[in-house]
Amino acid sequence: MLEAVERANDAQKHVLPAKIARRFGADLAGRRFALWGLAFKPNTDDMREAPSRVLIADLLARGASVCAYDPAAMPEARGIYAGETRVAFAESPLAATAGADALVVVTEWKEFRSPDFDELKGRLKQPVIFDGRNLYDPELVRSAGFEYFPIGRK
Repeated sequence: MLEAVERANDAQKHVLPAKIARRFGADLAGRRFALWGLAFKPNTDDMREAPSRVLIADLLARGASVCAYDPAAMPEARGIYAGETRVAFAESPLAATAGADALVVVTEWKEFRSPDFDELKGRLKQPVIFDGRNLYDPELVRSAGFEYFPIGRK
């Protein structure tokens, strides 16, 4: 039973990359994605089993680049991705989104819960959000003019 749980947990980590590939195509060369959250869970810098690592690996394998922000895990992430030129780190959540093709929310940090959607829309190349934590109300986000891809919701 434990093996089945582990397989299900591992499969869940690939849901966001699959959604991104369906929206943008399998070849993501030249695309840049903003990631909000790197840690396994909020209020920690633990990245050992973090979904962000699977997501970043998949995006890089498809040719994309990433600009990430996390309030606690960036020192750990800088060590993990040292020398990887396609992974950058921003000083704020909004700075990570500047010029990105889409925003991907990976960790449910409190500071990500109420973004200024108008400002966010102006920073992204395209108003697209992949919400791996279901932080936002789908109707609210879509009424703000975004394509919104939550997990397990329509």
